[in-house]
Amino acid sequence: MKVIQTALDGVLILEPRVFEDERGLFYESYHASRYTEVLNQPIQFVQDNHSHSVQHVLRGLHLQTRKPQGKLIQVVRGAIFDVAVDLRPKSTTYAQWFGLELTAVSHQQLWIPSGFAHGFLTLSETADVHYKVTDYYDPGYELSLRWDDPTIQIRWPTSESVQLSDKDRDAMTLQQIMDQFATDH
Repeated sequence: MKVIQTALDGVLILEPRVFEDERGLFYESYHASRYTEVLNQPIQFVQDNHSHSVQHVLRGLHLQTRKPQGKLIQVVRGAIFDVAVDLRPKSTTYAQWFGLELTAVSHQQLWIPSGFAHGFLTLSETADVHYKVTDYYDPGYELSLRWDDPTIQIRWPTSESVQLSDKDRDAMTLQQIMDQFATDH
């Protein structure tokens, strides 16, 4: 497996070894001991999620505060623009983002450790995204960061209007999240 470090500490692009011929293809999408070695830490995934979206749907940016989730993301059909935003307060890359086009054809995966907000925009007509997480989803601990936050300034690859859920439409700015943490702690 090829491992590519991104500009955000801990966020990795993983390229599994693909065996392909005229019959089709095969690759290991997850192998516990290899991923423990590559990520340099034991990882225990507790939940698998599957998301199906139509073009221009933007999901996120989501973060769990008290039950943070590391995520291993891959596209099994279509294409997305996947984004991680570093929200670890003591990180040298705090409030910086990384984006990558993930496709079913490339077989690339994105590892996002806990402490990052995550979201994606569907680029193809439809997309199926599969991701493994390291803690259970708990809506009581979820925050949504605005996809168009003026501080972070993510450059999404579209000039079309995006489709958002009500939760994502009502998401907080980074400043609102920082203010909430200041009053909660």
